[in-house]
Amino acid sequence: MTVTSELDDSFHVFDTTLRDGAQREGINLTVADKLAIARHLDDYGVGFIEGGWPGANPRDTEFFARARKEIDFRHAQLVAFGATRRAGAKAAEDPQVRALLESGAEVITLVAKSHDRHVELALRTTLDENLAMVRDTVSHLRAEGRRVFVDCEHFFDGYRANPEYAKAVVRTAAEAGADVVVLCDTNGGMLPAQIQAVVATVLADTGARLGIHTQDDTGCAVANTLAAVDAGATHVQCTANGYGERVGNANLFPVVAALELKYGMRVLPEGRLRETTRISHAIAEVVNLTPSTHQPYVGVSAFAHKAGLHASAIKVDPDLYQHTDPALVGNTMRMLVSDMAGRASIELKGKELGIDLGGDRELVGRVVERVKERELRGYTYEAADASFELLLRAEVEGAPLSYFSVESWRAIVEDRPDGSHANEATVKLWAKGERIVATAEGNGPVNALDRALRVALEKIYPQLAKLELVDYKVRILEGVHGTQSTTRVLISTGDGTGEWSTVGVAENVIAASWQALEDAYTYGLLRAGVTPAP
Repeated sequence: MTVTSELDDSFHVFDTTLRDGAQREGINLTVADKLAIARHLDDYGVGFIEGGWPGANPRDTEFFARARKEIDFRHAQLVAFGATRRAGAKAAEDPQVRALLESGAEVITLVAKSHDRHVELALRTTLDENLAMVRDTVSHLRAEGRRVFVDCEHFFDGYRANPEYAKAVVRTAAEAGADVVVLCDTNGGMLPAQIQAVVATVLADTGARLGIHTQDDTGCAVANTLAAVDAGATHVQCTANGYGERVGNANLFPVVAALELKYGMRVLPEGRLRETTRISHAIAEVVNLTPSTHQPYVGVSAFAHKAGLHASAIKVDPDLYQHTDPALVGNTMRMLVSDMAGRASIELKGKELGIDLGGDRELVGRVVERVKERELRGYTYEAADASFELLLRAEVEGAPLSYFSVESWRAIVEDRPDGSHANEATVKLWAKGERIVATAEGNGPVNALDRALRVALEKIYPQLAKLELVDYKVRILEGVHGTQSTTRVLISTGDGTGEWSTVGVAENVIAASWQALEDAYTYGLLRAGVTPAP
């Protein structure tokens, strides 16, 4: 395990996704998952990766054994997590302390009780014995050549109840050789001003190097982390995308981005901040959770602009409505097209799509009116960029993009006496002068239509073999005539290298789905570089 970080030791970015983050409801990491996330975090450039609790479960023990052999760390040091020795025992004889050493990790984080009630009720020991447990365990690990960080669990609640004892735990850990003593807001109930005041006082009274670990139960974990830095903490513990128990932990990515972009601190190796969005989304894929679209800095909506007033200003200077350049964190600015759009929104969106509107005010005006008219009927283009691009190209070129023309389609749903169902669709269309009739079955009428359209078109356009329906959403819009209502369908399609979304609106779900499918296949052929049919 070789670490060649170019950063000094004056400030630590410590990631605990593999331990604390894994406690989020719905996350169940395999050893392979943990190894993959560790590689992403090392690639990002964090200084420390807490891998788990070796000896506590076979999975974490296996992770440390495999990580030593399979990962050549370039930036991060792997950290093992454990507890102080048991009450009345000796650290040198404690099995779980021995497991920490056997993990091979050069850095060990110990959790210690710093709240007097937890010592007496949870550990069922005396306050003095708890201090002895901290002193003995830290000293033993230091004597074995390990670097030690101590997490003071429930520190802020303990400080409120008994400040002198909470500070005594900090002093004991530091005097025993702990490099950093981390103040933990374990219950997540603190606010920034409280965090800043306590950290400043503890730093002044103990002289220990302090770190911060916050939970997000008040929605303030990132703010609390930065408040601790303001007060003198030089070690921040975070998780990727804020994963963690209950509502989560301090989110690694906005903390790091704030430190680098707002505080002017260098906490990642050169050039790694631009990987923020990629790393965030890559880890979300590993844990099988959809990336949050509205997450600061890395969400797809983080630099998305919808209002016409904003677009007009951004056309002059993007900084007028953006707090930072999205490229600095690997994200991009997006213009959303909706009934709120003005001319500037359309011009900027056209530029984003690579379509030169040439300053044609009449053309831009037509597009604005077309969008507003169609959104009044139920269409939405802020979530269907592909359908908007087809609309825009139709206005620019004077006619819709055409690879095929549909003669007719139909879908049949058959209920059988035995309770089974059959779904069949027939599509009749023309492509490159050839009339094609295709029939297919599916597990629903829309799936049958999709398959029939694919069967028909793949004969002429083999490029469509790569297309795959990725997502399908239906929304029933407000009723217009009694029980009648309008249905909107959004379809996401992929080709292995990217995804795009299309929209259809009609009085029934099948007709709306057909519109979205037509746009999806048309856009797929456009992406593939196929020349439209004459």
